[in-house]
Amino acid sequence: MKILLIEDDKDLCETLKYRLEKEDYHVDVCHDGEEGLYYMEEKLHDLIILDRMLPSMDGTAVLIRARERHVATPVIFLTALGELQDKIAGLNCGADDYMVKPFAFEELLARIRCLMRRPGKWESTSNLTIGDITYEPETKRLFSGAKECTLSRREGDLLEVFLRNPGQTLTRAVLINRVWGLDSDVEEGNLDNYIHFLRRRLKAVGSTLTLKTVRGIGYQI
Repeated sequence: MKILLIEDDKDLCETLKYRLEKEDYHVDVCHDGEEGLYYMEEKLHDLIILDRMLPSMDGTAVLIRARERHVATPVIFLTALGELQDKIAGLNCGADDYMVKPFAFEELLARIRCLMRRPGKWESTSNLTIGDITYEPETKRLFSGAKECTLSRREGDLLEVFLRNPGQTLTRAVLINRVWGLDSDVEEGNLDNYIHFLRRRLKAVGSTLTLKTVRGIGYQI
């Protein structure tokens, strides 16, 4: 699961990123409101942890604008503003939860898990079936008819992005950010390699689905 942490306290970011990644979450970090809004609109993450006091644009304005632009990703406000009116304002502008600093990390984890249980808010881990293939995200197994194969983690993550967005042209930047993360320095050639691997996997199970190159933009399934 991918989490976007928008927080200008770099020490807190470093600590939270480390502890969340020990819990098997993938965490991307940014420290600026406008930059955070940009990544929210890309819809690359499953959850957003958002501070209210940010440079360039405060967290409330970021969230209001994101919701106006149909960003439905769950958001937890994590802020020092703890008065009742602050909490009401934060929840009214579109937050799914509100936590006040200082906080216990175990409580944050509990709130993340609580949001995960909400129906319709999170990408399901159930099987994905499109055309003549079925993919099991938990086991990384790909099926078509009687044939099957097991994918690597990167192959599986990349295929899952395509299967959750069938027919959509996904830009190279979106694919790289979604699979490798915002702070990754992975080269575009790596993406091309994994597209090649996926095409071989689809062929290996006898699927008629294709990964189409949209020249100058990206790929679509």
